[in-house]
Parts: sequence; structure tokens; C-alpha cells
Amino acid sequence: MILQFGLYAPVPHVTVGSQQILNSVENGQKSLSAGAVDQAYTLAKDVLLEAERQNFDIILFAERHLGADMEAWILGSAISSLTSRIRSMIAVHPGLWSPQLIAKMASSLDRLTPGRMAINLVTGWNIEEHTMYGGDTMLHNDDRYIRAEEFIEIVRGMWQHSPYSFKGEFYEIEGAELLLRPATKEPPEIFTASRSERGLDMIANIADWWFVDYDKESETTEDVMISLQKAMDSVKTRAEKVGRKVRFAYNPFVCFGKSVEDAKARAERLVATNGNDTDVRKLLNRIGPAMKAGCVAPPQQVRKQVEIFREMGIELLLFKFVPNIKETQSIGREIIAPMRKQWDDVQSL
Repeated sequence: MILQFGLYAPVPHVTVGSQQILNSVENGQKSLSAGAVDQAYTLAKDVLLEAERQNFDIILFAERHLGADMEAWILGSAISSLTSRIRSMIAVHPGLWSPQLIAKMASSLDRLTPGRMAINLVTGWNIEEHTMYGGDTMLHNDDRYIRAEEFIEIVRGMWQHSPYSFKGEFYEIEGAELLLRPATKEPPEIFTASRSERGLDMIANIADWWFVDYDKESETTEDVMISLQKAMDSVKTRAEKVGRKVRFAYNPFVCFGKSVEDAKARAERLVATNGNDTDVRKLLNRIGPAMKAGCVAPPQQVRKQVEIFREMGIELLLFKFVPNIKETQSIGREIIAPMRKQWDDVQSL
């Protein structure tokens, strides 16, 4: 099994340690000077094109409407037009979009790339955002997972059949036409994440990939690994019961140093560009568990941890790191290139 490598597109709500992002947020409600583009786009373009050069496999464009983030599908399409190999995974909340529209948007982008787009299905949690932008989170019951299953069934149905009709609990469609099929016979893959019991059933029922959830209170890397394996076994069993297979992805934070202690200190310095910023502090709290995955360490130790992830059945590592050219190049040089060479050498035997 060859492990894939990915990264997040640097946008405000998932990015720490970037002065360009902070500047972009600060200036988001101001007009740009003549000929200028948003600093967040410049950062995204520079980092993500470098990621393609470093042989990353996929970019996740996270969606956040309430805030200074550029709209995910717009940003993802703009970046995708500049790349030639790396895939674009773009997030979508069923509570904010219609499945018919997403079916056409995804098919359109897949034909433009070609064949390099994927969907990150997000069931939603931000009530304020959904209310402000005309959606519904359905946060307090299992309906949002039923809706998400219907959403993906419709998207896939429209990719395969035109006209297409559907009647469910949340959607009713009669004779919808989509005259643009995806670029390849294998349609865009569906990635998602959830931790609730009904959410895990949703993953088993419709997802191609699951971003594995784990115990965020884990104190050590060993605890993290035990929690990951338990979660993977659970979803594998659920998927087998419905005759499906789900592939596993994971999101560790990566930072190198001469020792584990040095790497941790360096990570804290890089992340805390503006430690007084409320959003940055929230992100620090969210990123903290990902720093316990064994990838904040000297490069050779991180490579060993990457191999452990691969051996346990994880097929994609979507790295969290401070997004700049130097860090992107370091991951390519210290992780992607040597690991790929190691796996190629084994396959050639």
C-alpha cells in the first residue's frame, strides 16, 4: 500500500502561524489597492504550487462562510487551474448547498482539472453560520446524517443518470438533468469526518474515505495510536456489514527539530505568530491533540511514525503545519521524497 500525502489550503479558520493570513483577515473589509490580490490568495497559491512540486497528492479546501475565508469552491477552482497533478478536495455543507448544484459544480471542476477533484462532506456544527447564510445545521438530532446520506446519493445519482429522480425524507427531485458527467468513469471520491454513532453509520454507508477520529485527551503517541486503531476497526466492521470498504485518512501536525523537545519548542514558536488573537488561541487548542501524533520530532523519527501509520492501514496523511514555502519544502524533502523512494525500492524487489 502506497501512502498518499496531503495538506490544507491556508485559509484563516484552519491556519496558524501565518502573518499573511492575519494581515488578510485584518484587511478583509478594506478595498485592495490597484492591481493587488488578497494576501491569503497569494499565500495559498505560493504554498500549494510548491506542494505540487514537492509531490503532495491532495489539497483540502475547507469551507467557512462566516469569516474572512475566501469561498472554498472559488479558491479551489482558482488553484486547480494552476496545477497539473495534485488533486483538490473541496468541502461542502449539505445544510448550505443543494445536492443538484454541487453535482454540477463538482462535475464541472472534475472536467476542468481533469479528473482531479474530490468532495469533503461536512455535516456542520456552526449554528450562527448556517443561520446567517440561509442554512440549517440540524445539530441536535440524527437528521443531519440522514440528510447527508441523501445528499450524496443524489450527487452520485445525477453523475450517473440524466434525468434523475429521488424521493427521501429531506429531498424530492423529479427529472433533474445534468448534462456534464465527471471526467472519468470513477467519480470524484467522498471524504468525510464524524465521531457520533449515527455519523459513523453514515460513513460506513456513503463515504469513500474517513478522517479518523480519536481520543483528543490522549496523552502520548502510543495512546493516540491505540485510539486510532480502535476507531478504524469500528468503522471497518460497520462498512463490512453493508458490503462496503472505507479508506482511512489522518491529520497529524508536522514540525521538525533536532530533538523532540526542540521540535515542540519550534512548533510553539511558529504557531504563536499572534498569541493574543482569539482565533489563534482557539486553533492552538484544536491543533494540540494533532501534535501528539509523533510527527513533531526529528525527520528520521517522523519517517518511522509515517511508516507505522501506513502499516496500520492509513492511506492518506493530511498534514497540518505552518503554511509557508520553507515548511512545505522541508516536508517534501524530509518525508515525501525519502518515503516514496523507500516504497519504490521495496516494490522493485
